[in-house]
Amino acid sequence: MARYKCKVCGYIYDPEKGEPRSDIAPGTAFEDIPKNWKCPSCGAPKRMFIVIK
Repeated sequence: MARYKCKVCGYIYDPEKGEPRSDIAPGTAFEDIPKNWKCPSCGAPKRMFIVIK
């Protein structure tokens, strides 16, 4: 699964780890995160994330 980086603050969402602060379980693909989810570090909207390798 691809990882995603916040263009605002550089936070990286790794689907293998999930995001415990947002109750997102490990193994959750970025596409499966709710549209209203925000970056847990800076509050940027989901659309501010880009795919990284």
